[in-house]
Amino acid sequence: MIQNVLFKILMAPFSLLYGVGVSLRNTFYKTGLLKSISFNLPIISVGNLSVGGAGKTPHIEYLIRLLKDHLNVATVSRGYKRKTKGFMFVQPNMTAEAVGDEPLQFKRKYQDVAVSVSESRTFAIPEIVGEHPDTQVVLLDDAFQHRSIKPGMNILLTEFSKPFTKDFLMPSGRLREWRSAYQRADIIVVSKCPMEVTAEEKEKLTTDIAPLPNQKVFFSYYDYEPPYFLFNSRYRLNLEPDMSILLICAIARTDYLLDYLNDKVANVRVLEYEDHHFYSKYEIANLQQTFEKWDVDKKVILTTEKDAMRLELHHPFMTENKMPVFALPVKVKFHFDEAEQFDEVIKSFLLNFRE
Repeated sequence: MIQNVLFKILMAPFSLLYGVGVSLRNTFYKTGLLKSISFNLPIISVGNLSVGGAGKTPHIEYLIRLLKDHLNVATVSRGYKRKTKGFMFVQPNMTAEAVGDEPLQFKRKYQDVAVSVSESRTFAIPEIVGEHPDTQVVLLDDAFQHRSIKPGMNILLTEFSKPFTKDFLMPSGRLREWRSAYQRADIIVVSKCPMEVTAEEKEKLTTDIAPLPNQKVFFSYYDYEPPYFLFNSRYRLNLEPDMSILLICAIARTDYLLDYLNDKVANVRVLEYEDHHFYSKYEIANLQQTFEKWDVDKKVILTTEKDAMRLELHHPFMTENKMPVFALPVKVKFHFDEAEQFDEVIKSFLLNFRE
């Protein structure tokens, strides 16, 4: 605890310098020295103020499921850590190395959606419309700080256990911008909530956030579904109290996932790497050896769907060694029976959109 406080004190001057740079950039956009481009179709941005871990991918998937049966949906992501450059439409047979793990996950699960990656969202949208002129809505992944585009709707995520209201600018904290940047949001979602949230907790967090009159605040949580075998999604696994899980993952934070697993199974061991990490042959061999040497009876290897996109690069080795690797799917749900209200806000924006 003391070390953490000392670190924040030592990093405070650097956070201040970083904040000055962010403020200048935002001022340039506010005064028109830098221009934000608007497009003549609805654009919904999903992002956060903090670095990673707020649950953007599951919330993008929620929006895809909400809209895809009624509208022609497209998504744009950076394709973080991909080994290619430029604009690219994602195809199901591509790899995470080519397009990034999250965009590949979108395309594998929702093949009718036009999923794309590009370092420049501004460039990507005309490319999408050129190739798919029937596109009716574009979802921007992790674009809250991407000021060069002015989305029609800004959805800001903030974690229940680590809200932006109690965070600091990088590097002493995790904030990419000053807390006041939340004012650009149309919807604020307090994500990764516990399974039960009291009315008092809701009121306190809402008061801390201090939403503007035009902003709506929602509280979401994860609903984990039965894991599926990595190389055959039809084979499902039920997590049971006498089971032991070897979890391999490279996500921003594992706390929320571990809380869920520890309530479901007898033992959980974790092989944890930095977010979006591409696993080496050595690390997969270590996974296999760790699993084989673990002296428990009922055991499996578990990972996230995002990690599954990168782990499949080692398909031959895993198949040869008969490694029982399962991916854990997750869906977003809303507390206080507010899913319908959230959906209506999205639908209202789309129905009332004017070019």
